[in-house]
Amino acid sequence: MRMIDTHCHLNFPEHFPDPEGALHRASENGVVACIVVGCDAESSRRAIELANRHEGVFAVVGYHPNYAASYERSRLKEIREFARHPKAVAIGEVGLDYHWDYATPEQQRQCTFDHLALAAELGLPVVFHCREAWDDLLSWLETDAPKPPTMIFHCFSGDADQAQRALALGGYLGVDGPVTYKKADGLRAILAGVPRDRLLVETDSPYLTPHPYRGKPNEPALLPLIVRALGDAIGMGAAETADQTLRNALAAFPKLQGCMSLRGEG
Repeated sequence: MRMIDTHCHLNFPEHFPDPEGALHRASENGVVACIVVGCDAESSRRAIELANRHEGVFAVVGYHPNYAASYERSRLKEIREFARHPKAVAIGEVGLDYHWDYATPEQQRQCTFDHLALAAELGLPVVFHCREAWDDLLSWLETDAPKPPTMIFHCFSGDADQAQRALALGGYLGVDGPVTYKKADGLRAILAGVPRDRLLVETDSPYLTPHPYRGKPNEPALLPLIVRALGDAIGMGAAETADQTLRNALAAFPKLQGCMSLRGEG
C-alpha cells in the first residue's frame, strides 16, 4: 500500500526529537508522504524546514485556534512568506475550538478570517480544526467567511448533517485514529455515507493514536491501521482504500501533484 498522512505534527520537537526516525518507520509501512501542520509561526517554520530536508514532507502553515491569543495581524506577513514556499500545500490549521479556552471565540474568528483571506489571495486550500463548534464554523463558512478554493476538515467529528454541510462546501473529511475505536460506530456510519473521493487519512501524530496502541504516542507509521479501519467502514479493501485516499490527497492539495513519485510516474 502507498499512503499519504495528510496531517501530522513531526514539527513538535518535544514529541518527535528524531523526526527522521519517524519518517523512516513511516516509509517502511508504506507512507510515501507526510503533511506536517503548523500551529503558530514557529511550528510553521519547523514544518517548512522539515519539508526542505525531506522529499516526501510537505507543510501546512498558520495559527491553530488554540494559539489565536498569541496571533497578531503583523504575524500574517511571516505566514504569507511560508505559504509561498513550493512545498507549502495549504494554510492551517485554523478554525474554532470551544472545548478549550486558550483563546476567545472572537480571537479565533479574527485569526481564522485573516488566514482564510490569505488562502483566497494565494489560491491555497485551508485545513480546518474544529472542536465542539461545528455549527458555528459551518454557518460562518456558508455565509460571509472568505472562500478558499478547497476546505479540508481535519479529524472530522461532527454529526451526519454537519458532514453533509461540509461536503456541500466542497470539503474533504479527515479520518484519524478514532475510526479504529470500539465505540466509534456512529463515526463509521457517517463515513459510510461520504463519497469515497472526499475522504482523507491522517494520524494527527502524536495525538489520537489508533487501536491497539491507544495510550501511546502516535506516529505516521501507524497510518495503515486507520486505512484498514476506514476501508472496513466504507466497504473497501485496505489496498483500494489506500489508493483512493492517496488520489484524494493529490486532488485536495494540488501542490502535491508536482511530486512525480506520488503519482507513481517517476
